[in-house]
Amino acid sequence: MIERRPFNSLGGAHHGWLDAKHHFSFADYHDPERMHWGALRVWNDDTIAPHTGFPPHPHADMEIITYVREGAITHEDNLGNKGRTVAGDVQVMSAGTGIRHSEYNLESDITRIFQIWIFPDRRGELPSWGSKPFPKDDRSGRFVALASGIEGDEDALPLRTDARVLGATLKAGETVEYTFDASRYAYLVPAKGRVEVNGIVLEARDGAAIRDEASVRITALEDAELVLVDAAG
Repeated sequence: MIERRPFNSLGGAHHGWLDAKHHFSFADYHDPERMHWGALRVWNDDTIAPHTGFPPHPHADMEIITYVREGAITHEDNLGNKGRTVAGDVQVMSAGTGIRHSEYNLESDITRIFQIWIFPDRRGELPSWGSKPFPKDDRSGRFVALASGIEGDEDALPLRTDARVLGATLKAGETVEYTFDASRYAYLVPAKGRVEVNGIVLEARDGAAIRDEASVRITALEDAELVLVDAAG
């Protein structure tokens, strides 16, 4: 089963400095049919104006992954971590027992991110944060694990959950396949480009909720950048 969720069907809000689209219920957007997808709780498509951002605020018991699509995001937290993550790269914050952080676009142009939250398997652990570059050439024509709690994904940023976040870039006409247990919950969003997934066409920034499929075969109808979450139930 693949359910296409068109970009124009997403929830969202425009806060002036922030134009947010929500694939799942979040903040003032509530849809009982879109509460979560397995352990995947949040997928926000955020556009952040220059020299603005999220002021310090707390989190606990959540794995929070930021995939930067355009521009850069600067993170700072009460653990003393500070870092700038640029387009194509990823940061992971394991909120654990509690963390307070800010995320600012300190650039002169807009920043666009995917903010992805996944429920953790383990609780009661200290919070942590990390960022890592992922050159797009390395994921040309194939999926690469960017963040993962699955054994064997040693090059990915660590997650405290049975899930992985993957990225791929495809040239128009290229195809990539991803195989997984049909009991898993997968969610795919093309950050850029139009693609076909097992015969279903997705426009850029559409979502595809995938369940009871042994594999997905994705063909780029134009140059595309893909982000895929593979999570437990």
